[in-house]
Amino acid sequence: MILATLLMAIFAFSCTSNADKIALLDKSNFETTVDGKDVSLYTLRGGDLVMQVTNYGARVVSLWAPDRNGNYADVEIGYENIDRYINNTGERFLGAVVGPVANRIANGKFVLDGKTYTLPQNNNGQTLHGGLLGVDRIVWDVKSCTESEIVFVTTLPDGQDGFPANRTIEMTYRLTKDNEFTVLYSATTDAKTVFNISHHSFFNLEGDGEGTILDHILTINSKAITPVNEFLIPTGELMCVKDTPFDFNAPHAIGERVNEVHPQLAAGAGYDHNWVIDREDDGTIQKVADVYSPKSGRGMEVYTDQIALQFYCGNFFDGSYNNKFGKPIAYRGAIALETQRYPDAPNQSSFPSVELNPGDTYTHTCTYKFYTK
Repeated sequence: MILATLLMAIFAFSCTSNADKIALLDKSNFETTVDGKDVSLYTLRGGDLVMQVTNYGARVVSLWAPDRNGNYADVEIGYENIDRYINNTGERFLGAVVGPVANRIANGKFVLDGKTYTLPQNNNGQTLHGGLLGVDRIVWDVKSCTESEIVFVTTLPDGQDGFPANRTIEMTYRLTKDNEFTVLYSATTDAKTVFNISHHSFFNLEGDGEGTILDHILTINSKAITPVNEFLIPTGELMCVKDTPFDFNAPHAIGERVNEVHPQLAAGAGYDHNWVIDREDDGTIQKVADVYSPKSGRGMEVYTDQIALQFYCGNFFDGSYNNKFGKPIAYRGAIALETQRYPDAPNQSSFPSVELNPGDTYTHTCTYKFYTK
């Protein structure tokens, strides 16, 4: 009887997993040359996950995960070919690594050891995610690639986008048998610099192009955010989240309070803020957030050794351009959960430092762990 029950369970799973319906992107649509370096597409598998990555900006372009019934969907917002990433007119940072200093730097300037460094500025007069090239518009070298892991390396030359020093970065994307997508970073420098790299996947746990993420249930282990001005630059203060729409210590639907009247929601056009994680800055890896789709039953936990988390709910998507499946990327149609240190830290003396010195090694771990219920 026990054996028969086990066989029936295995048969039921095989009939509902639908893994054969995963629609992998065509590798040939990503094969090109940029700045004399070859670009390609790589497919990784681990546990129930299947992920495709290009070495242009080390971008995740698709990530297939099962729902509670074993039906697969691509939960990563992305494009269907490399040209749309290189010459895109929509969201620049889809699935990319961002840096060398993620997030915003006020006025495109900072002072380090008495010297002022000037960086490329956007139309708001600030530097976002590293400048004109950053690390998302370069071709990373592939050091190694296995079925479940790819290791990227690059060296950013002194002066790229105005940042000082030659910086060597190694970054690993790994899928595990436990349905984890782990990102590992390490970086060294030959001169004093600033460094705060992050990963910028946009997720929709109901599937890429399947409406908004407003029904997703979010939890963040944080008692405070770094409030921002009208240009999304931190004021240098901390704002307690208790009794505000920013308190996600208990689970809340993202859309439950996003349209409330609050000066910080007005400043960010919704949620686009840095949460200060309630933890010690001791390098240990801890769970910091959880997001869950009641409709699909897919959930994603976030683990990191970092002290902050940027949560963005797709306020600037407007449905005017399509995803890889030809569907509009809807207003608030994706969520980004970016582990990092505080934004604009080079200009905020009260914030934890993002300085990196010769002889020291920057390290950073971020894990997105998928589950169903």
